[in-house]
Amino acid sequence: MTISVPAVPYDFELDPESTALVIIDMQRDFLEPGGFGSLLGNDVSLLQRTVAPLQAVLAAARASGMLVIHTREGHRPDLADAPPAKLARGHLSCGIGDPGPFGRILIRGEHGHDIIDELAPAEGEPILDKPGKGAFYATDLELLLRNGGITRLIVTGVTTEVCVHTTVREANDRGFECLVLSDCVGSYFPEFHEVGLQMIAAQGGIFGWVAASSELLAQLPVTTHIS
Repeated sequence: MTISVPAVPYDFELDPESTALVIIDMQRDFLEPGGFGSLLGNDVSLLQRTVAPLQAVLAAARASGMLVIHTREGHRPDLADAPPAKLARGHLSCGIGDPGPFGRILIRGEHGHDIIDELAPAEGEPILDKPGKGAFYATDLELLLRNGGITRLIVTGVTTEVCVHTTVREANDRGFECLVLSDCVGSYFPEFHEVGLQMIAAQGGIFGWVAASSELLAQLPVTTHIS
């Protein structure tokens, strides 16, 4: 069943059976006070604004039978997958791998690395741990999508101009069509958020489409499971 979602630069058509909801890096280290983002001096409330609309989209995607994929940025405890350039960037007094209020920062298995409780993955939903910004880099995301017959992505998460943008660009190069939900992505820098969304939809949708979550929710069907 194909539905049409009002979007910029024009309507985005999707079939829930061949579409995946991708939720990028909604982790405690980025969204909660005391996490890595907060330690860097950022206002995490700017990212927390995405939680409520994303909860609604997640519930609707699950009800429609859509594939849901979660990602987490982070590294092995031995940091063998963390490039020295990434570890050195910013000359941070408390950086990746260092002890923080939620455990070692951006280290897999630590409390801060995990997804916030409000958006906890359901049983069976894939969780991809990625060492970089893009969700396709050094993960099996493309394999999951190809094997599942997925051609279109609804992209959400944080941050708009970094991990979301990188993932959309990677997806575009691989032939996947992306709809970015404007109120389900967020940045510590409002101006970056706005320009990032404009860049995605510019020139007739050079990287993808942009829409408010309400436009998608108004169109998504609900699948009734008969036991």
